[in-house]
Amino acid sequence: MFAKLLIANRGEIACRVMRTARRLGIRTVAVYSDADAGALHVAMADEAVRIGPAPARDSYLNIDAVIDAVHRTGAEAIHPGYGFLSENAGFAQAVADAGAVFVGPPVAAIRAMGSKSEAKAIMGRAGVPLVPGYHGDDQKDADLRRAADRTGYPALIKAVAGGGGKGMRRVDRAEDFAEALAGARREAKAAFADDRVLIEKYVLQPRHVEVQVFADTQGNAVHLFERDCSIQRRHQKVVEEAPAPGLSAELRGALGAAAVKAAQAIGYVGAGTIEFLLDPSGAFYFMEMNTRLQVEHPVTELITDLDLVEWQLRVAAGQPLPRSQDEILFCGHAIETRLYAEDPARGFLPATGRLAHLRWPEAGPHVRVDTGIRAGDEISVHYDPMIAKLAVWGEDRFAAVRKLRAALSACQIAGLRHNVDFLRAIAFHPAFEAADLDTAFIERHRADLLPAEGAQPLLDAWAIACAELTLYQEQIAREAALKTGDPWSPWSRADGWRLNGEGHGEIRLRSDGTLHKIAVTYKPGGYLFDLPAGRRFVRAQRLANGDVRVDIEGRHAIGTVARVGAQLTVFTADATAQFELVDPLAASAQVDAAPGHLAAPMPGKVIQVAVKPGDDVKRGATLMVLEAMKMEHSIAAPMDGKIERVFFKTGDLVEEGAELLAFVEEG
Repeated sequence: MFAKLLIANRGEIACRVMRTARRLGIRTVAVYSDADAGALHVAMADEAVRIGPAPARDSYLNIDAVIDAVHRTGAEAIHPGYGFLSENAGFAQAVADAGAVFVGPPVAAIRAMGSKSEAKAIMGRAGVPLVPGYHGDDQKDADLRRAADRTGYPALIKAVAGGGGKGMRRVDRAEDFAEALAGARREAKAAFADDRVLIEKYVLQPRHVEVQVFADTQGNAVHLFERDCSIQRRHQKVVEEAPAPGLSAELRGALGAAAVKAAQAIGYVGAGTIEFLLDPSGAFYFMEMNTRLQVEHPVTELITDLDLVEWQLRVAAGQPLPRSQDEILFCGHAIETRLYAEDPARGFLPATGRLAHLRWPEAGPHVRVDTGIRAGDEISVHYDPMIAKLAVWGEDRFAAVRKLRAALSACQIAGLRHNVDFLRAIAFHPAFEAADLDTAFIERHRADLLPAEGAQPLLDAWAIACAELTLYQEQIAREAALKTGDPWSPWSRADGWRLNGEGHGEIRLRSDGTLHKIAVTYKPGGYLFDLPAGRRFVRAQRLANGDVRVDIEGRHAIGTVARVGAQLTVFTADATAQFELVDPLAASAQVDAAPGHLAAPMPGKVIQVAVKPGDDVKRGATLMVLEAMKMEHSIAAPMDGKIERVFFKTGDLVEEGAELLAFVEEG
């Protein structure tokens, strides 16, 4: 085994590898950018080396800087994690040239699978089923269009390099092909420095099922069963589970055998994942191979009770696989959800900001949180917006779903937008409970999963928010009374006492852009709140852990209130609610762009400006394209009109809310 291991990554995967390495007695080396100087993975490591500025291309994607860190620390091996350089054949070769061990497959295997077109050619020769389409070298736009016409619509344009849904576009009509191709090329170029694409038939109502494989240097290869990753947004996985529900023993065996055959066809070594499309008839097709450990590996670890990182390190050290195929069994069911800093209500746009409040469900053998984030940390525009992975295990799928619901209800994140309530909506959806899964799950159930525009928080959240603010004011009053000469005077009481009547007050809260004035009447033992749902008598107390308990006319609820300046986030067992405390003496800020102006919906980089002042535009036309965290977002014309001004050029960085363009409505 190795004495010292360098982890060429960041975030939760770096922390995950460090925990296993520490258990095996291996010293760890972290690398970090300027943005990550105070990150958790840096604090956990035995040594840490700065490798460059915040942008990934200048740090985590800088091969020379990472190799220099190897020389400076004397690390014997490098674990690449996932993302960044993990599937970069040039990096794997540079590691070998530096005299260190790359904890991953051979360079030739990475190269073979790094090109989706070459990978499909190899798999076709090995007898692994393929999706119909075009995987050739001819990249002329017209020839690709003809290939899509032959394949039929809907068709899928997919980047030859990389993965994660980047450089991928579904095309439903021939007339939309040119624009979709241009977008896929741009995104692929930005993410992988390679704008080549392939064309595939878009399989309707497919499931995304992948198989974990492992191989060693002695020629042994096994699979560790399959995972269902069908629930996705923007072609990126959101929920994963193992084993895939509803598969027959025969189909499970066929998938595993095909995956092992695929690994053997390229002389694979280490951990890898063979990804398949499974159509409703039970036919499956090879999509791609990920030559690394996957984000969703915890569900495989939970059902097999194996540490896949330990397997990686042992195989990289030349040891044989710890178990043969017959010795690998699974038990129960595991589900993982990815917690992202993003706004599901606005097309899953990535979010940035400081994690002002963070509380996870109580960890245990059947509840696992993998994260590289702590309360107070920043989610920046430079890297993937994943905050954590939450995985649970149950004796069967029904038990796992119940545990997932409880665990998600215990997650508390405040300070930025996130997808916890969206994940909770998935977990409680009847179709998810019934395992009615395919890659269109989110789109099909969008109305159920995403809050309706203008939806108001539940009664419990309103009551808890008002109780928190009232209790806080009473606390301030008590503290002030203790500083007076007569703290026991009735005039120093903090409960709203008045000599000749009831005490009154007002709380002003803004919810979803609407200002609400909550009248408060102090009553013996509680408060009368004029809430949006009506007048309610509420008893309230602060618990020892800081949570607030309210009794609303005989029914009680408990919630946590995270306060950041004027922003209040209320966490209850049912949902998360956002409020803004409004100072009645201050003018409310106007945050929306003025009519005729378009504002940036997220912080990012301008990668295309499609118009200039004086251009006439039609409603829905693309005016500008922004990129954040390697994902594109198009700014479209909200109506017919004429462009008056363009405030940014290609390459400029913009903040959320920045005015991008001004136009005049036609007519």
